[in-house]
Amino acid sequence: HVQLVESGGGLVQPGGSLRLSCAASGDTYMYNGVGWFRHVPGKEREGVAVAFADDSSTYKNSVRGRFTISRDDAKNTLYLQMNSLKPEDTAMYYCAADQSRNDCYQGVYRDNVSGMDYWGKGTQVTVS
Repeated sequence: HVQLVESGGGLVQPGGSLRLSCAASGDTYMYNGVGWFRHVPGKEREGVAVAFADDSSTYKNSVRGRFTISRDDAKNTLYLQMNSLKPEDTAMYYCAADQSRNDCYQGVYRDNVSGMDYWGKGTQVTVS
């Protein structure tokens, strides 16, 4: 089993920056991809970005160029550097992990997050 704990959320003005962190513990060898997803009440949860064990990554188009995902496997920690934040980035941000590369792609490109196996409890980001 894998445990994921997010931190770093908060209130920021438009154009500002935040860095989210996700600390992983447990059977971290069980996942290939780990990434960030977000949810706004009344909407479906959507993928933001995923980083893979081979150092590749993928992003939702709306955040590409503004957000940067990175992972430090020695520390079992995932990061999301968010720059040029917009009010529409306001959401609860979740860290999630999965062994399947395809499940991760489904989450980011199709907002089909049902395949992601492990989830944190989230950290709130508010841009206002």
